[in-house]
Amino acid sequence: MEFTGLKQQYELLRNDINAGIQRVLDHGQYIMGPEVAQLEAQLAEYCGARHCVTVSSGTEALLISLMALGVQPGDEVITTPFSFIATAEAIVLAGARPVFVDVERATGNLDPARIVRRIGARTRAIMPVSLYGQPADMDAINGIARRHGLAVIEDAAQSFGANYRSQRSCNLSTIGCTSFFPSKPLGCYGDGGAIFTSDDELARAMREIRIHGQAERYHHTRVGVGGRMDTLQCAVVLAKLPTFDDEIAARRRVAAAYDRSFGSRMETLGGAEASAWAQYTIVPPRREPVQAALTAAGIPSVVHYPQAIHQQPAYLRYDDAACPVAELLAQRVLSLPMGPHLSQSDVARVAATVLAALDA
Repeated sequence: MEFTGLKQQYELLRNDINAGIQRVLDHGQYIMGPEVAQLEAQLAEYCGARHCVTVSSGTEALLISLMALGVQPGDEVITTPFSFIATAEAIVLAGARPVFVDVERATGNLDPARIVRRIGARTRAIMPVSLYGQPADMDAINGIARRHGLAVIEDAAQSFGANYRSQRSCNLSTIGCTSFFPSKPLGCYGDGGAIFTSDDELARAMREIRIHGQAERYHHTRVGVGGRMDTLQCAVVLAKLPTFDDEIAARRRVAAAYDRSFGSRMETLGGAEASAWAQYTIVPPRREPVQAALTAAGIPSVVHYPQAIHQQPAYLRYDDAACPVAELLAQRVLSLPMGPHLSQSDVARVAATVLAALDA
């Protein structure tokens, strides 16, 4: 059993993926080829945003967004301590200080009720993460941001394809950023990402920043980065887009099957029906015996994430507030196999192994 089922997905889409790659090999425009603009148009339409800017990774999407907003040394950005390190990393790379706010117990997402007390004179933005595929409480977060004149960047690296109150993730705030890392719900075969916004000036800045701050060839209007998504990776994502909604629906069926199998015996994180279900994550009383039982049965599992960001050695200097919920979840969470091609029998086997470990 695979954790994400990428091989199965490729077998189903082999002809379309191979044909897309071959077209790039034939025309030879490996950087900023026609597939780049084609993908950006389709992704923008999918999310409902006016602009999509493809970039080299989800991390670069966050960094470019902060740069486009003018975030600079001395500024602060409020974010979650319970995420992949890239969320805080981008803030630090932009020269700003991450201000960690604890998360909700039920979802692991940034807790809006705790944000206001952490807003200060230097706060420039709020960066919530749509953890495991489920958007945070974006209405509440956007409301706080409006009242305090702040931008909101949704880190939607795990939630492309999710819905929030009739809107798509990546189009829920000032800026939305996603990742096309291979294991994401919509993944390429290397690194890639995208930024979404309906602000024309921000989009123009982002497009310049991703090409070394270049407004036209060899005319650099701002400091930038080398942040382009290559044409081959765009071709892979284009080949996957036509069946993406079907895959999201299948992920939701797998999550529902897990829910039925566990019943009330297992705590989970998230659980919204409209989630993209990048992960199905349980919160057992003790993680180690459950993970050991899964390993013994040949079933993969992953801990997302074993240590809160503010406890990581490189980020201890930013640890100026208690985040007990994030610290607790880091000690207990365990992600189970999840993907659109996971069979009902696979789900039943995983759940039975987990429940047997609880009873042991």
